[in-house]
Amino acid sequence: MQISLSVKKLYTGKDWMKEVVVEIENGIIKNISDEDYDANNAIPIVIPALIDLQIYGAENKLLSEFPEADTIEKIYQYCLSGGAAYFQPTIATQTNDIILKAIDAVKAYKANGGKGCIGLHIEGPWINVEKKGAHQAEIIHSPSYEEVKAIIDYGKDYIGMITIAPEVVDQKIIDLINENNIIISAGHTNASYELANNFLNKHISVGTHLYNAMSGLQHRAPGMVGALFNHATAMSSIVPDGYHVHFDAIKIAKKMMGERLFCITDAVTTTNTGMYQHTLVGDKYESRGVLSGSALTQLKSIKNLVDKVGIELTEAIRMCSVYPAKVMKHDSIKGSIEKGGKADLACLSEELSLIKMLVA
Repeated sequence: MQISLSVKKLYTGKDWMKEVVVEIENGIIKNISDEDYDANNAIPIVIPALIDLQIYGAENKLLSEFPEADTIEKIYQYCLSGGAAYFQPTIATQTNDIILKAIDAVKAYKANGGKGCIGLHIEGPWINVEKKGAHQAEIIHSPSYEEVKAIIDYGKDYIGMITIAPEVVDQKIIDLINENNIIISAGHTNASYELANNFLNKHISVGTHLYNAMSGLQHRAPGMVGALFNHATAMSSIVPDGYHVHFDAIKIAKKMMGERLFCITDAVTTTNTGMYQHTLVGDKYESRGVLSGSALTQLKSIKNLVDKVGIELTEAIRMCSVYPAKVMKHDSIKGSIEKGGKADLACLSEELSLIKMLVA
């Protein structure tokens, strides 16, 4: 299948190009040039398809409550509606039985040709109960080596990321996760600044939702937030909805972390059964009166970064595409548009509303 797409403004992930034609064949970008540009039918803006590394459910189906391929398909469609073509379906603190069923769901989704799923993001139960947020306290625990190994062996090649509180997980377990090429993220943690720095220098390269559910920045105790700010290479996700984090706090974090800061939606969905019941309150979700997830899409994240935080559009796009791709280290997922690469494109209006998605 061949597609010729005239584009008024194209962002490649590195540079802006004006009035170009993108030629696509069988999902691969064959050429980008200014030949045969059709101004009358040009799409206003095209950017790389966005990437969401933490999203829990969609259309009233939470993955931890409905661990099945259909839930992941609904998450994928929700992501597409917000400009994202790649995602990590996520489960909050759960029993090992549910974790294994969620792995089965990812396996089934991929086996049936499901697109966009990078791998499962397991957030807890190996976290610090003092920073549990909306997670279920009775399931949170410090794991044994055998427990973690059994889950990793079962989910080999289907787990993309695990969020842990490093202070409750033995270093041998951290080494095991790392050896299996699973990204380790520090979250729901009460680690001191010193301990956080130690772990960020040993196989933990990412923080989960900066500021939220982690030891904060204090003048005599800089905590995990301070460690992430000061580290040379560690990256961190942040939820730019104005509820999880004040927009001015995002502005501060951006000044401190630069290209090391990226966006997740942390999006949930309305549910009234199971362990995690989420209710939409305005444009955020709560569980038993506690902030429990966002109603964001990644395209909305970009708009908030530009309109509420004052981040330039180019950088806002990179925070939802290039930088999450860098975190996951997948050769085929780059968050960019380039000759010979996959044609994963978000086509937008001048007002940054989604016109359509093209996915390889």
